[in-house]
Amino acid sequence: MLRLYEAAHLSTHGEVVLDDALVFTRKHLKAMIPHLSSTLARHVEKALGLPLHKSLSRLNARNYVSFYQEQSTKNEVLLELAKLDFNMLQSIHQRELRDISRWWKDIDLPTKLPFARDRIVELYFWILGVYFEPQYCRGRMIMTKIISFVSVMDDIYNVYGTLEELQLLTNAIQRWDVGAMDKLPEYMKVYFHALFNTVSEIEEGLIPDEKYRASYLKEAMKCLNTAYFNEAKWFHSGHHPTFEEYVNIALISSTNPLLIIVSYIGMDGIVKKEAFDWINSNPNLVRSASLVCRLVDDIQSHKFEQERGHIFSSVELYMKEHSCTEMEACDKLRKMVSFAWKDVNQDCIKPTPVPMPLIIRIVNLVRVVEVIYQYRDGCTNSTHETKEHITLLMIDPIPL
Repeated sequence: MLRLYEAAHLSTHGEVVLDDALVFTRKHLKAMIPHLSSTLARHVEKALGLPLHKSLSRLNARNYVSFYQEQSTKNEVLLELAKLDFNMLQSIHQRELRDISRWWKDIDLPTKLPFARDRIVELYFWILGVYFEPQYCRGRMIMTKIISFVSVMDDIYNVYGTLEELQLLTNAIQRWDVGAMDKLPEYMKVYFHALFNTVSEIEEGLIPDEKYRASYLKEAMKCLNTAYFNEAKWFHSGHHPTFEEYVNIALISSTNPLLIIVSYIGMDGIVKKEAFDWINSNPNLVRSASLVCRLVDDIQSHKFEQERGHIFSSVELYMKEHSCTEMEACDKLRKMVSFAWKDVNQDCIKPTPVPMPLIIRIVNLVRVVEVIYQYRDGCTNSTHETKEHITLLMIDPIPL
């Protein structure tokens, strides 16, 4: 029954049998938990909380090793091999985290911009969910650097900057010219100079045949910046957009389109120029994935964002537009998330202009959001589940 429950999450539109199977298995698995062994009960509870398809492969592996070693039918040789493999790869990730933490300390943005969140470990964990395999070391380093700047940009536009200051920073980023820093306030000069230098270093690190990728990175950064500025203008002017207006901008400000582009920057020769052009054409897979990321984020973080100064998210706007309660709005948004997941599943089994190793990055970015925002904004407030996940994947090896 648990296997059927897991399989039902891969359903696409119109697969009524799998939809019914999901309702049936969820109901009966919940009822069975009190009658199961403690080990199996924990395994089922994890699955009911977040199925394998919507979780992270690395996290699933760690959890399954703990479950498997308690089974009487386990293969001891296979179990030891799995533990050794996990621990060896974990040591690679630990070295990368040390390197990225040293880089973050050297540019010293948390000290120079004390209003910004300092979440470099959490952000590396985020990228580890996109690709954990050893051959993607360069990609993880590039992605973590970029997402750290995105996090600070989000705080500048949503928390700290005045509209006049934000206009100046937006102009500088759109020009992508270090000479445009002259008119910026000091804290924005610090930010833009560090961002400009980091992107330049990433570009220099690309081999000649990959140099073109940097232009896609810069353009994606400009698009995200424009979305942030549009949302800031709404806030400072007191304008409440319609739900549809918000979603059109929020799909970009979810950072998902940018992160997809960035995930391709550090990959090997499997990535061709056509892959970047395909992403920029905004295919349905990208839109659906971005919608899941935006809505899951909003459902869990909208109250905190209001406390930080935001006056709207998809939750508040849906409540206002449909005159409904917060619970009703969240239920409706969760249905939209489920619908969008079906789109993602469907697009993954259709022929696409790019190979599956690139498609899976898009899916993994959605999975990361599902994990981090399962119960709360686990990036901003990482003292609960995110801390446990980081400990399991990046700190504690599996005991041999």
